[in-house]
Amino acid sequence: MSTRSCPEWPALLEVSPDLQFKHYTIAEAHLPGEVLVNLADFPREAVALCADLEHHVYNSAHTDPLISAALEDTHWYELNEWAHSGPHT
Repeated sequence: MSTRSCPEWPALLEVSPDLQFKHYTIAEAHLPGEVLVNLADFPREAVALCADLEHHVYNSAHTDPLISAALEDTHWYELNEWAHSGPHT
């Protein structure tokens, strides 16, 4: 798996110190099936998702808008949602 640490990790740590954000391709992220169906024409090799895969949290500021929209109705949390109302609060 090829991962890349998010260049804004210091700021992200201030929002949620328990998360570690990296940039992933669609193929690396193993997104839910309903997301993949909605992204059928999206290149699987494109680095387009900034996320903590373990906690299912994504940073919409560094995630392609199509992927962010596809993740909205899943068990994934957007970073601000996680910080304010996620399961850890």
